[in-house]
Amino acid sequence: MSDDNAPLRGFTIGVTAARRADEFATLLTRRGAEVVHAPAIRIIPLSDDDELERVTRCIVAQPPDITIATTAIGFRGWMGAAEGWGLADDLAQALGSSRILARGPKVTGAIRAAELREEWSPSSESSAEVLELLLKEGVAGRRIAVQLHGERTEWEPGTDVCDALRAAGADVVPVPVYRWTAPEDLTALDRMIEQIVERGLDAVSFTSAPAVASMLMRAKETGWLEPMLRSLRTGVTAVCVGPVTAAPLTELDVPVSMPTRSRLGSLARHIAEELPRRAVRIEAGGHVLSPRGRCVIVDGTVRCLPPTGMALMRTLVARAGLVVSREELLAALPGGGGDTHAVETAVARVRSALGAPAIVQTVVKRGYRLAVDPEGMHP
Repeated sequence: MSDDNAPLRGFTIGVTAARRADEFATLLTRRGAEVVHAPAIRIIPLSDDDELERVTRCIVAQPPDITIATTAIGFRGWMGAAEGWGLADDLAQALGSSRILARGPKVTGAIRAAELREEWSPSSESSAEVLELLLKEGVAGRRIAVQLHGERTEWEPGTDVCDALRAAGADVVPVPVYRWTAPEDLTALDRMIEQIVERGLDAVSFTSAPAVASMLMRAKETGWLEPMLRSLRTGVTAVCVGPVTAAPLTELDVPVSMPTRSRLGSLARHIAEELPRRAVRIEAGGHVLSPRGRCVIVDGTVRCLPPTGMALMRTLVARAGLVVSREELLAALPGGGGDTHAVETAVARVRSALGAPAIVQTVVKRGYRLAVDPEGMHP
């Protein structure tokens, strides 16, 4: 399979999505990627929740002047729950009599599927812009229904919409359609965090701000937050579906790559364009190699290396053309211990796995280097 048909060949990508994860993973694997999946959140629907039913009946009895719809899954879930309570028509009538503001195109689609019509949706797909519009207009005395989309955390920047509207004099009716929490089994998420720290992933993708917040919370709980952020800033590419999802990472000075359109298909295409563009190509020992998170492409062939071999290669690539001492290489090896003989063993295995021994050169009594001149590296 050519790189034109499989631009992500050799790349390993972390997928944190809880919903539509299989669909997204398929879009990536069709482009040649290896996918590691670890849901960062668990969505808990509240369709049988007493509080949601109470709020819905309250809205039916006293329709809002303005309705803010934030997520498609939440809006569809709300309408579905109302149908189960025999309130679907009444709820649609109540919302239809209000000004409906949609946070973005996904929830706009859900609104129209319910045979309702939004008045406005911001191009930024941000609740902050919806809030800015309403505060500029003035909301004192207005009754505003706000569809919630999860619990706020320390990782989600910005002003709480409900609090800001209340402060401006509005009568706010929060609609708790669903909430999110961490996965019941955290094993996969913990392993993904470790893989980010070890740079065993080329990229990690996020399709919601709660997924970002959940991973950050878990990394903090396990003591891996700073090492994870360091890897995301310098080696592992963070890719987000849009600016709302990216906001928690941006606040932490993590560079984020994202498509121009906040869609799953657009995200997959963006990854397929961005990762090959960022890949480093090195001419060494008469061969062309390009390191990845878990493998090295040598003359167009994928060469898989164990974690020890990849750690050694990453260190040599970072110092391409320069001699790296055995002590430095030993410090980079996972579980290397205190015996530099482990470095000699690792180098021998790397040479064998690469199928090109000349790539890693021994410098007698000094250490090892990639057999490359500085001019031999290409972005």
